[in-house]
Amino acid sequence: MCTPVPHGHQKLWQSLRCVIAVFGLVVALEGCQTNVPVTRAIPQGWDEWAVGQVLNAKTGRFVSMNDWLEGLAGYDVIYLGEEHHNRSHIEAALTVLRSLVNHGRRPVLAMEMFGWEGQPALDDYLLSKEPARQEFLERVGWKQNWGGAFEDYEPLVQFAKDQRLPVLAMNPPKPLIRQVVKSGLAQAKDQPEWRQWGMEQETIVDAPAYRSRILSQLQACHGGGAPEDYQTMYEASMVRDEGMAKTVTAAVHRVRAADDQAQGPVVSYTGGGHVQYRLPVPNRVARRVGGLKEVTIYMATFEQERAAELYQLMQEGIADFVWLTPPGSQGAPRRCR
Repeated sequence: MCTPVPHGHQKLWQSLRCVIAVFGLVVALEGCQTNVPVTRAIPQGWDEWAVGQVLNAKTGRFVSMNDWLEGLAGYDVIYLGEEHHNRSHIEAALTVLRSLVNHGRRPVLAMEMFGWEGQPALDDYLLSKEPARQEFLERVGWKQNWGGAFEDYEPLVQFAKDQRLPVLAMNPPKPLIRQVVKSGLAQAKDQPEWRQWGMEQETIVDAPAYRSRILSQLQACHGGGAPEDYQTMYEASMVRDEGMAKTVTAAVHRVRAADDQAQGPVVSYTGGGHVQYRLPVPNRVARRVGGLKEVTIYMATFEQERAAELYQLMQEGIADFVWLTPPGSQGAPRRCR
């Protein structure tokens, strides 16, 4: 259970971690303000929707799974947005990865659940013939970066290990983000962590639609905070998404430099809050990479009685496709009020 944002900075990092978790879970049930209204002709035929279907968000109709999976091989980046604690979403991601491999591709898996500082340990684990699991979790900083059960995400790592696929740590290090929460973005840029992780060359874009979305979410889930508290937490979210975009961008450039049709695409696996409306990560990657072909896939618990809410999200352009799944171990996400 998340507590309200406290006044002062001493507890802001704890609150931000809570927001990050909540944001990924509740975003599927919230609207978004965009600069240009989007009108989509979606038939009100959601009584035909069912768990296991993938919906084209522009039409509201389910697609042929085999044809759709085959088509994913033609993208540079595939963004998968999950609800945390939902094993069905791990299985969906594995379905995508298996399909890519079966169609002769060598996808690059990028995961929010690992921090940049854990990349060497992650590389060693993937290459080791007899990996020491507990030692790996300690070296990669799993508890510090993510904190949930590794078993939830282990199937993705194991698949990559078995197929000899690279796995990239997407998350900027926690000390870097803590500096933003504590002191704000302007002061954080003067800290050693900013230069240590190569952020001095990065442009942190504060897009109006993104700002509206994130700030409203922070205020809805953590009422009672001071304006300056929300501002630094917002800036930390912005830096985090820009950092993840930095990781995906570098991976796209490496795939292109390989000049091998089998290499790629990059498969980004994050909470749905980093995929929604393309605002958090996809737009930031597109800004950095020319001629990019990317697709967003929102994995969502499907409950027939809440189909109208999902319909509204699709009208607003939540993603290119929505994958309907069973609920996770903690049930369907609920919106903050």
